[in-house]
This record gives sequence, C-alpha cells and structure tokens, in this order.
Amino acid sequence: QMQLVESGGGLVQAGGSLRLSCAASGRTFSRSVMGWFRQAPGKEREFVGAISWSGGSTSYADSVKGRFTISRDNAKNTVYLQMNSLKSEDTAVYYCAARRYGYTGLGPYDYDYWGQGTQVTVSS
Repeated sequence: QMQLVESGGGLVQAGGSLRLSCAASGRTFSRSVMGWFRQAPGKEREFVGAISWSGGSTSYADSVKGRFTISRDNAKNTVYLQMNSLKSEDTAVYYCAARRYGYTGLGPYDYDYWGQGTQVTVSS
C-alpha cells in the first residue's frame, strides 16, 4: 500500500518562500498523478495543483498560479511543492495525495492515497 509523508512545513514570513516535500512508498509512484491540497480552519479542502507521471505537465488552482510550482523526482519517489510570494491566505495544512494508479487527468478527482499533512503558517 502506498504511503505518503509530507515534510517542510513551518512558519514563514509573508512574501517568503517554502518548499514542501512528499516522500512516497510503493511501486506505483511513477505511474501515479500526484497532487497537493490544502485546508485552512473553517474552510473546505482546496485543490492546489497536480503533476503528471513524468513531471511534464502540471495544473494549478487560480489562487496559487504563478506563485507555486509542483515538481517530482521519480528516482526518489518524491514530489515537491515550491511556494513563493507567500500570503497569509496560504496558511493551511498542506496534504500530498496520489491519484488512482494509471489515471492521467490532472484535476482534483480520484486521489486514493493521502499523507497526514504538514502545517504551513504565513505570518504577517
């Protein structure tokens, strides 16, 4: 069973940058779309973005487009979320997720595996 573990969260100043990592176990990583989600207190879980199997394509929510970048290293079974120009509105628990094996769409659907999340707090 695939397991996902996020790391890299913490406290950062508004306007600053932070990079999250998600280490995955399991043989299906290289054939799994990987996504990032976030959830702030009192709000629904929000789709942040996703990356294709080989990292050639990405998709992003409008709220983070131009500021966040998703990448992956299949040799390390790791996906990253680079966050720049952070705003207080970005404060949330960030989750790494894997879409169902063999699927190719980069939307917010069919993510079967989830990490436990890592807290990102952007201070003013």
